Amino acid sequence: MTQQTDFLMKRTLCRLLLVVTLGTVSFGALADTDDAPILEGERFNPVIGQHGMVATSNQLASRIAHQVLSEGGNAVDAAVTAGFALAVTQPRSGNIGGGGFMLISDEKSDKVISIDYREKAPSGAWRTMFQDENGDVVEQRSRFSANASGVPGTVAGLALALDRYGTLSLAEALKPAIRLARDGFVVVPRFADGLQAAAERLRQWDATRNKFYKSNGGFYQPGDVFRQPELADTLQRIADHGVDEFYRGKTADLIVKTIQSHGGIMTREDLANYQPVVRQPVHGTYRGYDIYSMGPPSSGGVHIVQILNIIENDDIGAMGFNSAATMHLMSEAMSRAYADRSKYLGDPDFVDVPVQALTSKAYARSLRQQIDMHHATPASDLGPGNPTRYESNETTHFSVADDSGLAVSNTYTLNFSYGSGLTVAGAGFLLNNEMDDFSSKPGVPNAYGLIGGEANAIEGNKRMLSSMSPTIVKHDGRNFLITGSPGGSRIITTTLEVISNVIDHHMNVQSAVSVPRFHDQWLPDEIRIEQGISPDTIERLESMGHKVVKKDAMGASQSILIRDDGTFTGGADPRRSTSSAMGL
Repeated sequence: MTQQTDFLMKRTLCRLLLVVTLGTVSFGALADTDDAPILEGERFNPVIGQHGMVATSNQLASRIAHQVLSEGGNAVDAAVTAGFALAVTQPRSGNIGGGGFMLISDEKSDKVISIDYREKAPSGAWRTMFQDENGDVVEQRSRFSANASGVPGTVAGLALALDRYGTLSLAEALKPAIRLARDGFVVVPRFADGLQAAAERLRQWDATRNKFYKSNGGFYQPGDVFRQPELADTLQRIADHGVDEFYRGKTADLIVKTIQSHGGIMTREDLANYQPVVRQPVHGTYRGYDIYSMGPPSSGGVHIVQILNIIENDDIGAMGFNSAATMHLMSEAMSRAYADRSKYLGDPDFVDVPVQALTSKAYARSLRQQIDMHHATPASDLGPGNPTRYESNETTHFSVADDSGLAVSNTYTLNFSYGSGLTVAGAGFLLNNEMDDFSSKPGVPNAYGLIGGEANAIEGNKRMLSSMSPTIVKHDGRNFLITGSPGGSRIITTTLEVISNVIDHHMNVQSAVSVPRFHDQWLPDEIRIEQGISPDTIERLESMGHKVVKKDAMGASQSILIRDDGTFTGGADPRRSTSSAMGL
C-alpha cells in the first residue's frame, strides 16, 4: 500500500467515524496524516463565515467551540471551551497538565494582550539536576522522569482569560469537556495510531497503561469508544470548586503524590504558588501590517518580528514563492535569529531580554547586510549578534474570531507527544516534560536541537524558554490574520511562513497553511524541507552552499483570515487528520 493510498483510506474512515460521534460535520481542509505528503491536486479553499470562525486541530473541539459562538458566546468563551475539550479528545497535546500562551486582540479597545501560562520549574529545581557526576546531560531525566514536569499552568491560564474577557462561567466552559470525558468519543485513526506508536514509552507507567490501553493490554481501534471517568471527575471538581481545586485541592494532592512516589521534587506549595501572568506582546510592523506575537519567555514573537524585519526591504513576492532566492534569503535570516535565540532569550522575570534591540529595524538592517544572495553562510561563521547597540525576546494551536472584534490565538503543550508519559493516578491526565526546554547544560542541544545559554539555565520557579508563537496580525486597526502552530523549534518558521504567504504571496488562508514549508535553525547547519519543493530549487540551493534535507511534515497551523468586507475565512492544516475550521 502506498503512503498516498493509506492516507486516503484513513481520511475516509476518520470522516465516517466523526459523523457517528457528531452527526454531519463541516470540514475546513482535506485531512492528512502527520508525516504524509500534501496530495497533488488538492484544492486549498478556505471555509467561509459571516459572524465568526474557529480553527482547531480536532473536529470535536471545533464543533464545540462553533456551538459556543452560535449560542452567543464570544471568541474567548469559544477558545477556552475548545482548550478544555482538546484536553479530553487530544491527550497527546491538548492538556490540563501542561501550559502555554494566549493572545487576545480586542478591536473595540484597540488592545492586544498576552496571557503567559507557561509552566514553571519547581522551587527545588537546581542548575545541574539533569547532569550526571561527570557533568554530562542525562536526557532521560529531563524528558521521561517525574522531574521532567514543570508546574502546570493551563487551568489557571484558561480560567484567567475567561474571567477577564469571556462571558461564560468556568463551569459552563467545562461542561462539554466533562461530557466527552464521561460519555466518551469515537476513536479516530490518528488517536489510535498515536497510542500504538508511543506504547513502549507509555506502558511503563501503571496509571498511563491503565488509562490508554485496554484491560487485556490491547490497543483501542478506530470505531471504539474511549471513556475517561477519572478525568471527568477531575474536570467536574474544577467546575464545582474553581481553579483552587486544581492547585490547592484534591487534584493538587494527586499530582504531588504521583510525582513524589516516582522520585520527583514538586511540592504542594509549588502548585499553590503558581500564577499566570498578563504580559505585553511583542509588536512589530511588516509592509504596513502590525504583527503581535508572544514575548518572553517565548522566543517566538521576538524572532518572527526579527526575521520579518530582515526580509522586509526585499521584494519577496517578486522573488517568488519557495523559489531558491526566497528560500535562501529567508533561511539566512532564520539562521541569524536562532543564533541570537541561543544567547539572549529566557524568562524575563529572571533575565534581562533585549527585546527592543532584537526587534529593531536598525539591527535587522545590520544583519541583512551580512547576507550574500549568492552564497550560504556556514553556521560555523555565525553566532549571536550584538543587538544591544541598537536599543531605543507536541503542541497544539487553535484560533478563534468573532464579529464583535475579539480574536484569540492560543498555543499550549505538554512538550513531547504525551509529555513525560506519566499520568496523574486518580486524576486521569498526563503531565508535561517541559523541563527539557531549559538548558540542562548551556551549550548542549535539547530534544529539538536548540542550543540554549545562561539565560535559559534551570532555576527554581523560573519559566523555561519556549518557541510557541501565537500571533495576531492587524491592518488599519482591525484583526486580519490569527495564526500559530505546534512543531517545537519549527513553530517560529511555520508561523512566519504563513504570514509571508498571505502578505507577500497573496494566498488565501487555506493555501497559506497548506503549501510546503522549510526551516533553518542555525544548528544543525541545514535547510529542512517538506515534500513538494522543486528539485530544481533544491539543486540551486545546494549550488549556493546549503545542505538541504527532506524530512517529515512540519507544524499544523490552524489559522483565520478576516477579509476587508468582514468575512471570516478559516484554514485548517491538512498535516493533521483531525484538523477542522468551522464558520458561523
